[in-house]
Amino acid sequence: DVEMPIVILVDPAYPLMPWLMKPYTGALDSSKELFNYRLSKCRMVVECAFGRLKGRWRSLLTRSDLSETNIPIVIAACCVLHNLCESKGETFMAGWEVEANCLASA
Repeated sequence: DVEMPIVILVDPAYPLMPWLMKPYTGALDSSKELFNYRLSKCRMVVECAFGRLKGRWRSLLTRSDLSETNIPIVIAACCVLHNLCESKGETFMAGWEVEANCLASA
């Protein structure tokens, strides 16, 4: 029952900002280690989801000229369309994500 602001999950290389959630660094007690572990698990889920989206929607692989306010709308639309494809039996092919990763790193 704690209200949380929307934040972006990042790695330790990012600066500490009110809208970023990054892991603790340095000497950690068990509660901070647990926080880092859970944050890492969350980041892995998000990275996997974006990998699948980029595999299905190749337009997400390139730089976008959208305004910052429209980017969340486009990502949400891609999620909805992805879920519609899945519900209609057009399953995600594992090779799509591999190919997207190759294209993104080229």
